[in-house]
Amino acid sequence: MENQEAVRRYEEAARFLPARLRASALALSEADRAAAEEFRLRTGQPLAVLLPEGEREIGPAVTPADLETLCDLATDYSRYAAAETLRCGYLAVRGGFRVGLCGTAVMKEGVCTSLRDVSSAAVRIAREKRGIGEAVVPRLFREGRFQNTLLLSPPGGGKTTLLRDLVRYLSAGGDDREGLRVSLIDERGEAAVMVRGVPQMDVGPRTDVLDACPKALGIPMALRAMNPQVIAVDEITAEADLAAAVQAAGCGVGLLATVHASDVEEMARRPLYRRLLAEGVFRLAVQIRRAETGERTYQVEELP
Repeated sequence: MENQEAVRRYEEAARFLPARLRASALALSEADRAAAEEFRLRTGQPLAVLLPEGEREIGPAVTPADLETLCDLATDYSRYAAAETLRCGYLAVRGGFRVGLCGTAVMKEGVCTSLRDVSSAAVRIAREKRGIGEAVVPRLFREGRFQNTLLLSPPGGGKTTLLRDLVRYLSAGGDDREGLRVSLIDERGEAAVMVRGVPQMDVGPRTDVLDACPKALGIPMALRAMNPQVIAVDEITAEADLAAAVQAAGCGVGLLATVHASDVEEMARRPLYRRLLAEGVFRLAVQIRRAETGERTYQVEELP
């Protein structure tokens, strides 16, 4: 059943490819369709699919017209409605998919206002992986209280997927605990995948999503406006993010965040994350480990 769902999501993502490229994508074996993570389109290069073992060329060379058609299909021929995310280099697509874009930045007063002459695209094949957080959530509580938690893995390790499922479980609650009010600051639009105000992913019944907002601005906004019990953010990457997280912790709000690091030791070697640890804001870390088969395991440990 899980394999069939993965194949179905692959085929849904392929609908956003131009017809001549879609045919090549759908010719892939069922096993590869179930395992595929992204379509990669680059002007002048063959259509490629990202598999656990790396990229594989599967189709004809991509043309500028193909990329224009992709953008039209992804936005239902209404690019003006997606202008805000387009200037940030991505499109959030109905069904929970996300299209990352590269091209020529249109600059005004030092700010990117749009992209033109699109030259590359990455169509992420979003899969919710519902249930992966079920065994993790109970381990994030001490005496009935949620503990501030970091999710660790290298890029592409599954942090956002786990974050989304943990948010869903925290929001929904369970037999032995009530659901919590969660504010999800979804700066890059990958966790909830909002399309015109509607989350395309299941992030739970008590989750409020602040989409396409920098974390350093979004965290205090949520604190002021939404009375959250937990604030969830994807990727702490800057001093301003850290300062906002410290502010939230000082207000007694729980924190759930991701960082790029394979383990706590690697995190401690980076100046920003070393300061994060020194602040003592986060109590637990969940290390995401990925086997050669692509299967992921989740190890919870106390932070020093």
